[in-house]
Amino acid sequence: MSVPTTALKTRRNTELVLLLVAVAIVLVAYANVGLAINNSLPVDFYTLGGGFAVVTFVFHLALRWKAAYADPVLLPIVTLLNGLGLVMIHRIDLAPGSPNAAPKQLMWTAVAAAAAVALIFFVPDHRRLRRYTFIFGLAGFILLLTPLLPGIGRNINGSRVWIVVGGFSFQPSEIAKILITIFFASYLVQTRDALSLVGRRVLGLPLPRARDMGPILIAWIASLGVLVFESDLGTSLLFFGLFVGMLYVATERRSWIIIGLGLFLAGAYVAYLLFAHFQERVSLWLDPFQPGLSDQIAKGLMGMAAGGMFGTGLGQGHPELTYFANSDFIIPSFGEELGLVGLCAIIVLYGLIVERGLRTGVASRDGFGKMLATGLAFSMTLQVFVVVGGVTRVIPLTGLTTPFLSAGGSSLLANWVIIAILLRISDHARRPTSDDGPDTLSTDDTQVVKTK
Repeated sequence: MSVPTTALKTRRNTELVLLLVAVAIVLVAYANVGLAINNSLPVDFYTLGGGFAVVTFVFHLALRWKAAYADPVLLPIVTLLNGLGLVMIHRIDLAPGSPNAAPKQLMWTAVAAAAAVALIFFVPDHRRLRRYTFIFGLAGFILLLTPLLPGIGRNINGSRVWIVVGGFSFQPSEIAKILITIFFASYLVQTRDALSLVGRRVLGLPLPRARDMGPILIAWIASLGVLVFESDLGTSLLFFGLFVGMLYVATERRSWIIIGLGLFLAGAYVAYLLFAHFQERVSLWLDPFQPGLSDQIAKGLMGMAAGGMFGTGLGQGHPELTYFANSDFIIPSFGEELGLVGLCAIIVLYGLIVERGLRTGVASRDGFGKMLATGLAFSMTLQVFVVVGGVTRVIPLTGLTTPFLSAGGSSLLANWVIIAILLRISDHARRPTSDDGPDTLSTDDTQVVKTK
């Protein structure tokens, strides 16, 4: 199927209109919090609201200049989610004894958006990332292990996932997931034919050849290492689930999912037998009201129950009663004040991000772009499922942050970079072939060729 060379609409004006709507919703919500709590507009309404609007519109201008054919829906959705996260963090800041986290979150929003814009400028073609496949893979695994280093690694709330350097804390696994996704995408594009071959059938299920089991075993051992040494069930599940999901997309073999699920359940069961930390998580999952254990999940559930169908209204609930209400448990905070309807709307926004990411993968003209966009979209899906599933008792609580909503710089930075990569891939997918620019790739998609 040939790609049309006729001029296509860039849809940047559509993006601008959607951005105006998103920023307006955020500003109305921010004003509503001030009016509900103090009967007046927040004192920093114009500075914080204006700063947020400037950050998003600068990103829009950068797309007009450097990625005119990028997906027009992704940036407005992310703007709305990030803005609502700022509103809820500010709302919790107003509770007695709460930290003043909203200005810091706005600063991190500016830093994250600037990093995303820098990626748009300095990576004009996503296929260039394949040049550094093994460098990205090595860097990703090193980042996963840095919290284990003495001196800079920190054990916080039972998980050793943080590093602290000069008073500055960071969660390296957030950046590692991007680097590892790039590595997985490049590796699977090269080896998917071999991984698709069938060895023997067991109970009618076609199994891969024994010689091809190496990659999934390595990924399994690495994820177990994160689980055992860092006590981080969320990152372990995200890392291994991402690889298995991308492996299935590359090979279309359901046997890989069954094998991957079996390996992870076996590893999680062994960890449950060996570590008291996981036993406590499972106990809280089975009975969050059990005396003698943390009441964090119980308070989150009661907060969402108090919100009911339509919520108490922004500024009129008590989400601050739940521990980490502005980070790990920001979903129950929204559930209390926006209700089930508002919470479902937020989940639909995440669904739209994933849908646009998968659509970008389908539309991509190269195998690497297809796998990378699919992997990034799937990582977003898995992280949202793990977070929402944990606070609603679908699965044991893992401690991951909600993309764009939760307070935290490392998560915000990583997820804005993910969106920038998806925008770059979608720009290449939608751009007419006659407008590809000076940099093109050879037909085997492995080497950049410079043409003048």
